[in-house]
Amino acid sequence: MEYRIRGAVPGDAAQLYQLNTLFNGPGSQSVEAMAATLSRGGELVLVAAGADRLLGFCCGQLKESFCYSEPAGEITELYVRRECRRNGIARALIGAMGDALRQQGAEAVTLLTGADNFRARALYESCGYRTSGEVHYEWTDPSHDGESSNPSQ
Repeated sequence: MEYRIRGAVPGDAAQLYQLNTLFNGPGSQSVEAMAATLSRGGELVLVAAGADRLLGFCCGQLKESFCYSEPAGEITELYVRRECRRNGIARALIGAMGDALRQQGAEAVTLLTGADNFRARALYESCGYRTSGEVHYEWTDPSHDGESSNPSQ
């Protein structure tokens, strides 16, 4: 399977919308909003482009903190079309994103996946990633009514 890894451009938004819907479900972001985000820059978005369509995508961000002298990279999303899997596309996207984040100054790159996503975990480990020993927590406002977003109040 032939493909090329490249940076996403606003013209990719419609296909990225389709891929994101397959990955995250409907309603998470509009085509127009995706195009605007790609136009602004900031988030790194790489795509695996086949001859006539996008085969997958990978998103990454550089995180800076006053607590650390160097920024950290994070791979935030990775998706490859089901029928295109097991062709090295995810591995190529991970490698290219890691390279891009390191070029921007990241000394380390992290990513998250489900504890029961054994295929993804095997892939990440084969790419040199290791579990960090940290535990990931998430808080979501159950009311969404405009009240305080501080969970301790």
